[in-house]
Amino acid sequence: MRRVLLFIVLLTNLASVCSGKELREVIVSHADEQGILQLFRMKEDGSDSLQLTHSDRGCRMPACSPDGKKLVYAQLVNHSLSLWLSDIDGKNPRALTSDGMNLLPSWLSDSRHIVWMKSQRGEKRQDPTSNSQIRLMNTETGESRRLFSDPEQIKFSDAMPSVSPDGKRVAFVSNRSGTFRVWVSNLDGSDAKPISATQDQDENLKLPIEQKVPAWSPDGKWIAHWEGVEMIHMSQFTGFKNPKRDQQISATFHVWVVGSDGKNRRKVGRGDDPTWSPDGYVTRAFPDPQRGGPKVMIETAVSYTHL
Repeated sequence: MRRVLLFIVLLTNLASVCSGKELREVIVSHADEQGILQLFRMKEDGSDSLQLTHSDRGCRMPACSPDGKKLVYAQLVNHSLSLWLSDIDGKNPRALTSDGMNLLPSWLSDSRHIVWMKSQRGEKRQDPTSNSQIRLMNTETGESRRLFSDPEQIKFSDAMPSVSPDGKRVAFVSNRSGTFRVWVSNLDGSDAKPISATQDQDENLKLPIEQKVPAWSPDGKWIAHWEGVEMIHMSQFTGFKNPKRDQQISATFHVWVVGSDGKNRRKVGRGDDPTWSPDGYVTRAFPDPQRGGPKVMIETAVSYTHL
């Protein structure tokens, strides 16, 4: 499913923030001189760029540990998308998983455990979230297990986990209610509920509205997520050319923010792949082939700016 694959390529995580008026630092998945996605650490204006990975097939989805010492990311190896762990400067890399499609790692507050989405192989054009489970791993011992274990919960597909800053709750997407929605539960899966109420389908396209890519704010009070009609309904996946319909579908792509209590839902704007800056502003990404990576916009106190 291309929208998720686009997210893999374009994901940008803000790693740290400097005090005062100094420029923030970011870790971003960006194409190198050979056009291969690598991880780079740089200032938010693109200066002081330092390449962290040197993969033959590409690295993406960086996630920094809460203590700022470690980096976990996805790397394409053979026919698998495996998870790797390194120091924050990219040194001492080692594989955490070696098979399957492993996506979207998220740290727990102890800077030792991670959760991630493991997608089962399906049809070529199948949305990876449609047959996925969330797993938990101790990065020091390598021990891992399925995060949710209740028989009623594992009947459904759960994907795209994001752990709250205090480590007590997890936001994820699930088809428990039919169409994929953002849910929040305790870390063990108990007290699960959908968090961001919306309409079932787009009124003009008559296609389901889905929610993906939840991300917690640094203070744990808000959850940002993508919402729209999935790209599997566009020409490149259906095999039937319909440019007008494709434009209508892409026009549904928006980033939303909702309170962790399910209240005060608001639309941030057009875009995809939301993350948060450490000082509590939402970022959203747009594809930009000329840059070899994403165009990222971040909210400010009065408007927004480009990174």
